[in-house]
Amino acid sequence: MPIFLLILLVLFLIVAYKTIKVVKQSEVYVIERLGKFHKIADAGLTLIFPFIDHVRSVVSLKQQTMDVPPQGVITKDNVTITIDTVVFYKITDPAKAVYEIQSLKKGIEYLAITTIRDIVGKMDLDATFSSRDSINDQLRVVLDEATDQWGCKVDRVEIKDITPPADIRDAMEKQMNAERNKRALILQAEGERQSAITLAEGKKEAAILEAEADKEAAIRRAAGEAEAIKQVADAKAEEIKKVYGAVMDSHPNEKLVQLKSLEALKDIADGEANKVFIPFDATSALGSLGAIKEVLTPEKKEKIQSAQAKRPVQPSQPKE
Repeated sequence: MPIFLLILLVLFLIVAYKTIKVVKQSEVYVIERLGKFHKIADAGLTLIFPFIDHVRSVVSLKQQTMDVPPQGVITKDNVTITIDTVVFYKITDPAKAVYEIQSLKKGIEYLAITTIRDIVGKMDLDATFSSRDSINDQLRVVLDEATDQWGCKVDRVEIKDITPPADIRDAMEKQMNAERNKRALILQAEGERQSAITLAEGKKEAAILEAEADKEAAIRRAAGEAEAIKQVADAKAEEIKKVYGAVMDSHPNEKLVQLKSLEALKDIADGEANKVFIPFDATSALGSLGAIKEVLTPEKKEKIQSAQAKRPVQPSQPKE
């Protein structure tokens, strides 16, 4: 009796194991009934008939990555390069992914290899290094269209590395070094040219400023000299006015005016830069002034006064 119960318990556990299925999140079960596709079991608890239904495959719905082995590819200019590629894909129809192809990963891998060889074979070596984005886009489009019938969607394709042969790498490194040296020389020459231009412009500006300073100094010096001459002329004019006013206040006769004019003329002629031109007609006046000056000396004045004192006084004639 206890053995029978033990056998029943074992059978019950086996049936429960075959009947109760717990599907994890982001996974689905492909369930067959008597060898034929029956349904897709989503995440959660699922009950199936034991010994009639069974799980054919567990399919992940998460995005998956597949590393395509590095492949040797010949470019358009007959250079063999090695390309390493990664494919990102996601299963959208689990039933197709299970029943439409024997191995989905192998199909994607072989398709990626042939597509890469076809695309890169139409490009030069230099174009393969500068057109990675274009190669990635073309690969993604071709793989997405081809794998759609397998219930798979290719989200993106990335080229990890492009490796040229050793001799090509050496030649490219030498070319890059030569290009860098060329750019360095060009930049150095451009810097020297810019420096020379800047120095020339600085000298030019300095010369212009110096010329403007000399011009300004000359203008100010000329203005100062003109102002000094004007002040001297004004002072002379004021002095002449004072002298003239004093002379006029004393009621001078014509001879005294001529004498004062000569004295003023002497003061004017004392200057180093003054030139005085005397007309010929003025010589007679100057002679008479000289005679008057001799007469007006103190000795002559005394003699004239003594002679006038000794002269007899004549009586005045009566007026009729």
